[in-house]
Amino acid sequence: MYILVINSGSSSIKVKLFDSRTLDVIASGGADRIGEQGSSIDFKGNRGAYRRELRMTNHSQAIKEIIKALMNTETGALHTINDIKAVGHRCVHGGGRFIDSALIDNDVIAKMEECIPLAPLHNPPNLIGIKEARLLLADTPQVAVFDTAFHQTMPKHAFLYAIPYELYKEHHIRRYGFHGTSFRFVLESMGQLLERSIDQARVIIAHLGNGSSITAVNRGKSVDTSMGMTPVEGLMMGTRSGDLDNGILLYLMNKLGMSVNEVDTMLNKKSGFLGVSGRGNDVRDIIEYAGRGDQRCRLALEICAYRIKKYIGAFAAAMGGLDYLVFTAGIGENSFVMRELICQDLDFLGIKLDPVLNRQTQGTGCDISEKNGQTRVIVVPTNEELMIARDTQRLAGLA
Repeated sequence: MYILVINSGSSSIKVKLFDSRTLDVIASGGADRIGEQGSSIDFKGNRGAYRRELRMTNHSQAIKEIIKALMNTETGALHTINDIKAVGHRCVHGGGRFIDSALIDNDVIAKMEECIPLAPLHNPPNLIGIKEARLLLADTPQVAVFDTAFHQTMPKHAFLYAIPYELYKEHHIRRYGFHGTSFRFVLESMGQLLERSIDQARVIIAHLGNGSSITAVNRGKSVDTSMGMTPVEGLMMGTRSGDLDNGILLYLMNKLGMSVNEVDTMLNKKSGFLGVSGRGNDVRDIIEYAGRGDQRCRLALEICAYRIKKYIGAFAAAMGGLDYLVFTAGIGENSFVMRELICQDLDFLGIKLDPVLNRQTQGTGCDISEKNGQTRVIVVPTNEELMIARDTQRLAGLA
């Protein structure tokens, strides 16, 4: 029996199939370029690989094709659709309405729809995936796992913006934070990796990927985070700007005549590493070009590291100290160069990297601190899909 985890985006659906008892991954893949030319289904599993190019005009057709692929007689894992005993959905924005994952019913869907203005690019495709999966698996329990839920423990002075209070009360404009599913997984994994309780610890977790955010966790609870009402605030990212003077937006529109859509596209898709380097948004490529003497690529790395340092210092001050600095996600887990740049000159916080351990560690959990480092620096691989499967197993009563 299996748990199906679905991440439904605007033009793709990614899925993983887990054993409902052991939570071992049985198959992973999904549908790409839905509604576009060249759409395809692609899967890898215990019984081999499956790929098929076919025209998929909508998410409903895509989910049906995904189930067909999982039931393929040669490479599939399912005998019938009834082998799926629960479905978990990644949901980006739950606003202030969800402090935990939730069994999906009509009320949950209605509350998610109310949050669409807060996440117009993410919630609609998430909801499409949920509604289509419920039509196809009508009697199967389904669970919504929200990226924002983990951060609902932030105090008011951390999540409110210094704008007219009525905008918060009437329009729910506030900091929400994201990557919460990843942060939860990392915290659970830390205790196992270190073989000690971290319930009383002051932890800063840097989730560094194409989308990046950093979170302060005090005694197991999120107390501040870099992303705000939307994922564009905070750290410099692959194509997102992160923090900037809001007056720049007014200047771009008033002086350069840019439209709201053009500014939105610039901030989300043309900025960050791509905008500064001019080379692309993949940090591996930026590091390679910087090593060849490309000064803009070197500058991009320095800007990114500097901004992360500032957040580390601010969050340590907010918590009254720091016990653990944790790196996770694609860049955090694999780039010793970025970890080195970020931790340089942070000795005053007790942060001292072991250069050998730092270079040896790629994609595996490890303490990379010097033995005499007061603050431990840890690399912890994240696994958001497994966290979703765990919540689904718990809420669907399959544990």
